[in-house]
Amino acid sequence: MSRETLGYVQLEWTCPKCGTRNRGTDKTCQSCGAPQPTEVEFVQAAGVEASQDETLRKTVEKGTDIHCPFCGTRNPADAEVCSQCGGDLKQGVKRETGRVVGAYTAGPVAQIACPNCNALNPETAHLCSQCGAPLRREAAPAAPVEPLARAGSPRSGILIFALVGVAVLLLICVIGGLIFAASPKETRQGAVQSADWRTVVAIEALQPVTRQDWQERIPAEAQIGSCVDRVYTTVSSEPSSGKYDKVCGTPYTVDSGTGVGEVVQDCEYKVYEPYCEYSTQEWQVVDNAELSGSNLNPVFASPALSADQRLGGQRAEYSVVFSTDRGQYTYHPSSGGEFAQFLIGSLWDLKINSFGQIVGIEPAQ
Repeated sequence: MSRETLGYVQLEWTCPKCGTRNRGTDKTCQSCGAPQPTEVEFVQAAGVEASQDETLRKTVEKGTDIHCPFCGTRNPADAEVCSQCGGDLKQGVKRETGRVVGAYTAGPVAQIACPNCNALNPETAHLCSQCGAPLRREAAPAAPVEPLARAGSPRSGILIFALVGVAVLLLICVIGGLIFAASPKETRQGAVQSADWRTVVAIEALQPVTRQDWQERIPAEAQIGSCVDRVYTTVSSEPSSGKYDKVCGTPYTVDSGTGVGEVVQDCEYKVYEPYCEYSTQEWQVVDNAELSGSNLNPVFASPALSADQRLGGQRAEYSVVFSTDRGQYTYHPSSGGEFAQFLIGSLWDLKINSFGQIVGIEPAQ
């Protein structure tokens, strides 16, 4: 995402010695004269509108303020010696920068009463307009704690947990039982009684089909139907052409380390492209040529094709029946190479599971 600057606002800080609220650009308390300590953070002042004031912008561009390593006084970034004690600022401590102060909000300014003379002042003021007393920021009232909705008695909650536990236990038992039943249970010797195969070859022809895709991906020979604009991608910088929408998030204020907040918002661009319905010709399966046999030499059909047809995919299925002292078992080899081993009358050791299925097979010893 790209970050865009909407303007600048004066932040404020509260003096830890006397509790006076000060403008962010005030480096010492306007009431008691104490310098702003490094650990005292800037906060967003209520109701202040973002502006393009050149003085504020230049303050931010100048860089992060620095605290004197000797007396702690805050100095501008380009200062070389402390304005308070004259100390060298090379070893000074720079203020934190880049911290998100909070979501930017501006609106009607509330009136607050002066704690000294009770005169009303806008909440953005730091000193009373009538008596000059500092106007302290009142702590926001704690949000009331909503009582939890009753979901039932403690006993019903325990019952629910117990039922869930029983259900989980039963599920584990079922899965374990299935795994146990599917595993080899016994080994029986069987003789190959029959070996059968079936082969299938697909016959394909060009058929009209309707598809949907981005216009730039549609084959050149296709017939394009109706199109609608859809979001194709999202980019961080403004496209040079085409159709797009600019989407921005909630503005927020960033601490520049100078007492001035930079009001910014993160934006991105949703790029639109035509998404179209189109018609084209594609190879489709129109028929199958099948062969079957009861030997170990499977073959695939070679059907006669018309001018607009071609051979498609092919597949083979194999089935071997074994005769044992407990009846017959059927096995399905996975390949023609495996199928070719099962000569009629040959003996094999069959691993049988609880479902009567062959799960393993090897030549009899």
